[in-house]
Amino acid sequence: MRHSTRATALAALSIVLLALAACGVPPRHPSQSPPPEIRSADIERALRTETTLTFWSWVPNLQKTVALFERKYPKIKINLINAGRSRGQYARLRAALKTGTGIPDVAQIEYFALPRFAFSGVVTDLNPYGAEKLVKEFSPSAWDQVDLNGSVYAIPQDTGPMTMIYRKDVFDRIGLTPPKTWGEFVTVAEKIRKRDPRVFVTSVDPTDSGITDSLIWQAGGRPFGIENATTLRIDLQDRGSRRWARLWTRLTREKLVEPAVTWSDAWWKSMASGRYALWITGAWAPGVIEGAIPRTKGRWRAAPIPRWDAGKPVNAENGGSGVSVLSTSKHRLAAFGFARWLNSDPEAVRSLNTVSGVFPATTGLLRSKEFLDVEIPILGGQRANRMFSKGSTQVAKGWQYLPFQLYANGLFGDSVGRSLSNATDLDIGLRAWQLQLSAYARRQGFKVSAG
Repeated sequence: MRHSTRATALAALSIVLLALAACGVPPRHPSQSPPPEIRSADIERALRTETTLTFWSWVPNLQKTVALFERKYPKIKINLINAGRSRGQYARLRAALKTGTGIPDVAQIEYFALPRFAFSGVVTDLNPYGAEKLVKEFSPSAWDQVDLNGSVYAIPQDTGPMTMIYRKDVFDRIGLTPPKTWGEFVTVAEKIRKRDPRVFVTSVDPTDSGITDSLIWQAGGRPFGIENATTLRIDLQDRGSRRWARLWTRLTREKLVEPAVTWSDAWWKSMASGRYALWITGAWAPGVIEGAIPRTKGRWRAAPIPRWDAGKPVNAENGGSGVSVLSTSKHRLAAFGFARWLNSDPEAVRSLNTVSGVFPATTGLLRSKEFLDVEIPILGGQRANRMFSKGSTQVAKGWQYLPFQLYANGLFGDSVGRSLSNATDLDIGLRAWQLQLSAYARRQGFKVSAG
């Protein structure tokens, strides 16, 4: 992302490299530096040379989009491998890097995980290949996630502007309208529990730091960042973090929300039965719901995420990933050409959206009438892309992840997650998480600022 501290943060790269090497991610080898004076003609020539590229991705039905690329560039064969989703893939990638075998040329990496692989030299800075010329083709919030200290380490593929997906049948039965503010959200939650004790306004996942990060982001929090060459900012007591903690402490203590592990079979059964009246999530959710519980078709609708303040709506991202080129690849010119085509070519991004359900990061598709006018069956034919697209323009700037966010996420359950499960003060959980993260950062050689 672009921040006022970015110029000084660039100097922190060597420190981050040491820290991440200690985490088991090897630093870049000098021989992996990009060749000088890369021209677009060089990339086109590589795309017309017999080559096999191995691509790791968990996107469903991706082979159909890959086939479009192979038809356009018949000299390139894409060996598409689903190496697991998120943490599963990253674990396999670390193992491959350790042994030096089976490393892909191209890999899908979520935005929260990208700093670790970027600053350790595992993935290539794509600016020398011409990535910076693509900036206007993507939403600012997506580009900010792949632009780290002035270097671009992935081509954005999808985003997740936050939204509220709610059960229209449940709301109609109880006589409710979607809450526009977080104050109204509490009122709706109270009415639901009073009218039908079997129903909760939503669930809260004590194992998932991602949604907490997103809600803190939307509340104005900026708890993580690189302050200067040697210092990280870890401040889970900032205004947005405390805002989130006060609201969700009340919701959990008054049993207005139910702790539940998202994506589990039990959670999906509750979603299907109407036990949860809504889901605060990313704009990618309708396709997921349709695939997981198709029998609820037509019962859902989408609405904007509740506001904290009057005036201009403020949003955040929940989810999203980019496609990176591995520094160890022997075919980085062709690999960049493929990543660029997959995520910026109009035919490719349209296929990713319609076939795989990927919520687009490209401004061309986000603004197109074709996309905006789509009637979404699971949402009862609602043209919700209009709202989702608008929401992507309202994402607040300034959010950063830690260079060891994967590790940070793993500590969440024993700190904030425990407070969520036990309905205790979430401010205490945030303090515990901050102490754990700060101690870890110091062990890696960082100084830690608390704001």
